[in-house]
Amino acid sequence: MHARDFLGATVPGLLRRVLLPFLGTAIPLLAAVSGVRAEDAPTTPQVWLNAGFLSWHFQRDEDLRGTNWGWGVEVVVTPDHAAMAGNYINSDGDRSNYVAYQWRPLHWRPQGIDVSAGIAVGAFDGYQSVNNGGWYVVPVPLLAVEGRRLGANFTIVPTIDDKVHGAIVVQIKLRVW
Repeated sequence: MHARDFLGATVPGLLRRVLLPFLGTAIPLLAAVSGVRAEDAPTTPQVWLNAGFLSWHFQRDEDLRGTNWGWGVEVVVTPDHAAMAGNYINSDGDRSNYVAYQWRPLHWRPQGIDVSAGIAVGAFDGYQSVNNGGWYVVPVPLLAVEGRRLGANFTIVPTIDDKVHGAIVVQIKLRVW
C-alpha cells in the first residue's frame, strides 16, 4: 500500500477488520482496569511511560519487525497538547529516536475513559532508507485512549514508496504522574 492508495478500498476494510474490533475491546478493558469514575476529571500535567510500539505492517510479504521495543515518555501539558520522546528498535531492526508534539483538539469520555484525537508531528531518525538514517519530520493522525493509569496511542503510518513502511501502530503507556 502506498501513500497515494491510503484512502483506497484496502484501508477501510483493514480498519473495519482490525482497528475497530481492537478498539471495541481496548476501550472497555482500559475502563475496567483504570478504575476511573465518570465524575473524575482528567488532571494535567500527566507523565506517561511506554515500552515502544507494536506495528501491524501493510507490507505483509516483507520481513518487518512488529514489536518495536524501546522506551519513551509522554507529557500531557493540557488535554489538547502533549510532547513525547524516546527510542525504539524500528521495523528494519535498527535503533531509532523520536521527538513529537501532539495536538489533540477532539475529546470524548465514553465509560469514564478519556479519548482524544488529533495529529502528532514528530521527528524520527534511524531509518537508513530516509536521509541515510538521519532525522526527518512526519505528521500522523493520532487517537489517544487513556484511563487513570493505563492508556494507548493509536496511529496510522502511510507507506511512502520504498522509504517508509506503512503500518497501524499501537503504543501502550503507563501513567506515572
